[in-house]
Amino acid sequence: MLFADTLYKNGEILTMDGDKPNYVEAVTVRNGKIQAVGSLESISQFKGDSTRVIDLNGKTMLPGFIDPHGHFMFALQMVKQVNVALPPVGKITDIPSLQAKLKQYQQDNKIPEGEWVVGWGYDNEGLAEQRHVLKTDLDAALPNHKVMIIHVSGHGAVLNSKAFEWAGIDASTPTPPGGVIARVEGSQEPAGLLMETAYLPVFSKMPQPSKSDMFALMDQAQQMYASEGYTHAQEGATHVKDMRFLQEAAAKGKIYLDIVSLPLFLEMDEWLNKPEFPFGEYTNKLKFQGVKFVQDGSPQGKTAYVSHPYLTGGPDGQENWKGEPTLPEAEFDTLVKRALDNKIQVFVHANGDATIDEVITAVEKAGITAKDDRRTTVIHSQFQRPEHLQKYKDLGMTPSYFTNHTFFWGDVHIKNIGKEAANFISPIKSATELGLIYSNHTDFNVTPLDPMFVMWTAMSRTSRTGQVIGAEQRVDAYTALQGLTTGPAYQVFEEDRKGMIKPGLLADFVILDKNPITVAAGDSMDKVKDIRVMETIKQDKLIYEAK
Repeated sequence: MLFADTLYKNGEILTMDGDKPNYVEAVTVRNGKIQAVGSLESISQFKGDSTRVIDLNGKTMLPGFIDPHGHFMFALQMVKQVNVALPPVGKITDIPSLQAKLKQYQQDNKIPEGEWVVGWGYDNEGLAEQRHVLKTDLDAALPNHKVMIIHVSGHGAVLNSKAFEWAGIDASTPTPPGGVIARVEGSQEPAGLLMETAYLPVFSKMPQPSKSDMFALMDQAQQMYASEGYTHAQEGATHVKDMRFLQEAAAKGKIYLDIVSLPLFLEMDEWLNKPEFPFGEYTNKLKFQGVKFVQDGSPQGKTAYVSHPYLTGGPDGQENWKGEPTLPEAEFDTLVKRALDNKIQVFVHANGDATIDEVITAVEKAGITAKDDRRTTVIHSQFQRPEHLQKYKDLGMTPSYFTNHTFFWGDVHIKNIGKEAANFISPIKSATELGLIYSNHTDFNVTPLDPMFVMWTAMSRTSRTGQVIGAEQRVDAYTALQGLTTGPAYQVFEEDRKGMIKPGLLADFVILDKNPITVAAGDSMDKVKDIRVMETIKQDKLIYEAK
């Protein structure tokens, strides 16, 4: 008899195994994997003299949450940036409060003149002034520092004058294809906002923390995930330099979550078929899984590529604005086929319905169907049209949805694209009724790492102002939890490794103070987002415990 290392009992143990909630009395673990599940009586045979017994004291245990899409490297950077987000994530309500926050951060951190002050979470849509921040607003706060406030979408930023000087962008700089440089009215002078291809080169040459600083921040970054019950994180758009950094961190034993990296399409020549970058297998808890394409922008930034013009014009007031694809369609088709031909899984950031059309076409042209089991993952998949879903099923594609948008930007989407289209964003109900496997993400740091909030938005679909965004797409608590467990495991070909409490799978668990299924079943659905993570366990090792 092989005795268990650990026995978990006396709680509500929700296995996520099956189409409806299934509970067991006890779980045993050996060598970091689940050994047995069932009644306490049936698995007591595995309890030996040295077996550790964990009494859950009535708390709820689930499989560890899996981050289906986010940006782990941003967690390392955020530690050294200032939060300029709207409530409830931050405290910014207008431009004066943003200016005060930047000044206070500079003073508290004694950042010398000429150096950078970088903010994250900037969202113009909720400011009292109902306009974008201008470079002159930032100059008024910190005229002698380089200032950048990164848009909440991650697809743009506002710079001050010193930052524009550093970037070499002025009135003579042309707007690149697929990008936005907002201009001062009546001139070509940059007003402050850069989006998409105008922003990315600026962001990529920003000074980075030293490698030793980043190694030192690895635990802090992973604790952001572990404290929310995540045992698996995603680095969802990885540059080659960051691939190498993560490999080095893994080799030094600094990674204790599972981290899945999606290298960027822009550098495919540097990593494709290179022995130093093996795909599809973990090495020291790091795995390169597939290529990440970014084929359009953000809905709230009005750079998602849509088939009908935005009702409110473009980000800089353009008329008949539909957004633009990042790559010309022929080039996108060629690169997708190249990845698929080389057995590399494809993940595509696609928000607008016109972009989703392009992804479907690219997969069709590559000759892939559901029987090939390639699991092409459409990240965000937001402004879908109903007919897309059958195409996903036929082609073996899978959506990673983003229902947090219904809360943070649902009101904005109605204004920008109309109620009918807005009501069908992240259509989990329609997708699951058709038999599609889905996941639901935070896109951290676009929205907070908070799986209970994600679950609530999938069930509630209620905006900041209390407007329900597509009531017919609301789902029950169990379906919402599948988007945090079994769905994301499937999307990275790990359904036989994690996402359920089942013999043979990893002993990755989250212990919650309350059962989200029970809480949601009453008239207290809104209380789901208040459920607390008490402990997070990775392969039978405690990696987070609530204070």
